[in-house]
Amino acid sequence: MNAGTIVELLAQVGIPSEVVSVGVEADNTWCLLHDTDGESPGWEVFWREQGNRYDWARFTNEQVACHYLFGRLTWSQVMRGAVGVLPAAQSS
Repeated sequence: MNAGTIVELLAQVGIPSEVVSVGVEADNTWCLLHDTDGESPGWEVFWREQGNRYDWARFTNEQVACHYLFGRLTWSQVMRGAVGVLPAAQSS
């Protein structure tokens, strides 16, 4: 999983593409940005609202940042009952 595939993978678990912004900060979205400024480049994940960053996390690895965002948003789908553990097959 990487920045190029995360939106499609999130869509497969019911997260609309409008909820995620890759590479660009946008209000009312979860943002995934590659930060190349400073001494240690990295990847940032955060919710942006009214120009402010919330629940900000920084990672040195693109795949780790993507898995973090995927897990966080997938968990929200589990909590609202949209996805989850499939019922066990009934034996006959």
